[in-house]
Amino acid sequence: MELRNIAIIAHVDHGKTTLVDVLLRQSGLFRENEKVAERAMDSGELERERGITILAKCTSVDWQGKRINIVDTPGHADFGGEVERILSMVDGVLLLVDAAEGPMPQTKFVTAKALKLGLKPIVVINKVDKPESRAYEVQDEVFDLFSALEANDEQLDFPTIFASAKNGWAGAEPEDDKGGMEIVFERVLEHVPAPTAEPDAPFSMLVTTLEADNFLGRVLTGRITSGSISPNATIQALSRDGTKIEQARVTKVLGFRGLSREPVDRAEAGDIVALAGIQKASVADTLCDLAVESALESQPVDPPTLAMTFAINDSPLAGQDGSKVTSRMIRDRLMREAEGNVAIRVTETAGNDAFEVAGRGELQLGVLIEQMRREGFELSINRPRVLYRENPDTGERDEPMEEVQIDVDEEFSGIVVEAMSLRKGKMTEMRPSGGGKVRLTFNAPARGLIGYHGEFLTETRGTGIMSRVFQGYAPHMGAIPGRRNGVLISNASGKSVAYGLAGLEGRGPLFISSGIQVYEGMIIGEHSRGNDLEVNPMKSKQLTNIRASGTDETVRLTPPRRMSLEQAIAYIQDDERVEVTPEHIRLRKQHLDPHERKRAQRRAEAG
Repeated sequence: MELRNIAIIAHVDHGKTTLVDVLLRQSGLFRENEKVAERAMDSGELERERGITILAKCTSVDWQGKRINIVDTPGHADFGGEVERILSMVDGVLLLVDAAEGPMPQTKFVTAKALKLGLKPIVVINKVDKPESRAYEVQDEVFDLFSALEANDEQLDFPTIFASAKNGWAGAEPEDDKGGMEIVFERVLEHVPAPTAEPDAPFSMLVTTLEADNFLGRVLTGRITSGSISPNATIQALSRDGTKIEQARVTKVLGFRGLSREPVDRAEAGDIVALAGIQKASVADTLCDLAVESALESQPVDPPTLAMTFAINDSPLAGQDGSKVTSRMIRDRLMREAEGNVAIRVTETAGNDAFEVAGRGELQLGVLIEQMRREGFELSINRPRVLYRENPDTGERDEPMEEVQIDVDEEFSGIVVEAMSLRKGKMTEMRPSGGGKVRLTFNAPARGLIGYHGEFLTETRGTGIMSRVFQGYAPHMGAIPGRRNGVLISNASGKSVAYGLAGLEGRGPLFISSGIQVYEGMIIGEHSRGNDLEVNPMKSKQLTNIRASGTDETVRLTPPRRMSLEQAIAYIQDDERVEVTPEHIRLRKQHLDPHERKRAQRRAEAG
């Protein structure tokens, strides 16, 4: 059967997964009356909740006797490590761009990778049914982006499809809303070449994704570069430098058929398959015939830019919610994650009870913490910090920089520019983007953006859109002001009392309500001034036998300020921690004892 391998790439929220849904439906994969979940490719619990793709996934459709393998890739910059690997196993890309927003930073990031690999994109301008759609203008912007990324003449001569994936139609013009998605299949068969493969050479395949299956064990996915593979064949695994890692027997060969993976008796060169039975090989390794001596070339992945320390939970309330609390369990889980996710790097600290986890950004690490929390882990997380590198020429310290693109209503542009300049962001562009909105582009140090997203949404009243992508390294930009307010710290352990909390409301907003278990050193609110303050949330009313009118009025508390996991991680300072359990997210000081805190502060001031 003739094959085509394509990836769908786009910025987050431009409609990749919805497009794949429609292509699957219109290819005749499902029966007319079959119920299929919306965004069927986003199968993970977190993916469905957040409405984003976290892991790349394969599917295939049969169209006019030809098989098209489609890879749905993540659109968020933090999961860019997934996209880079996927592009090496396809022969063409569908580049999806929102008809109103136009090319965004992540569009630029993934397109640059695709063009560099020599892939010819088919541009799909999606959401052309939006009232603020500017389809032809966006088409010109895509052309400008391609020429800025030094695309060759063949790549610049790209076909364009105008679509509304949500409504299930696509056409050669924005007005062609009568047909279905046939034009997409036709353009793919016309413009994407069949995979170049050597069917008669010995078997070889580059591993691009790895996952753990409860029944099959480790499952490695990739595209067969040469030869063919059948179950029970004995193969070897080679590392990037050609060193032999292991020799193993393939227990299952799985082909992608629609949304499922089905066992096949034989898979040929050019096809994308998953193999089970290999114990040690990982992503970027080569699986091949025993006669093969050299590994296939693999793309190096951009380095991590942000690190957090994952430690055991040592608070007085440890072990009450979770079932996985030991450092050995945390280590095994993190090592398992690092094995399949090449963008994450795990190193053990000196005490062996904490692990430094480095990744692409706050969202990626936040998703990992959320997954572990749901699996029953208890953790103590410190403030994220950026990873510096030494400049090879000057020997000075360079820090990671990001390109930040912000779309806001004109009235909020002044606040955003001021906030970004405080964070050492330099504006590179400011232009109207239609509908009373302004598009601002900045180059800013990654450390200045930690925790800014929540503040940005508050400042723009939830109407702003901020996108960021790793740009490179630049000399250190100097000190950036941190959180201006101190915190309210509990000075005892017990259950919070409404009367005690009512007396503290004048000191600043609280993070807890009454009847909550607290401990000494736990952060229960934000101080309205710049210093930390120790308070007693358990203070109760002194009872007397004299009753006076008006003294027994019920205490009415202001609702506490609840923080999500990402907000809590962004909020803390260097001497604070986030305690994460399956049931709770608590803020605390690193040193719970006040004397120990003072000693640590004196040591820090001394140098």
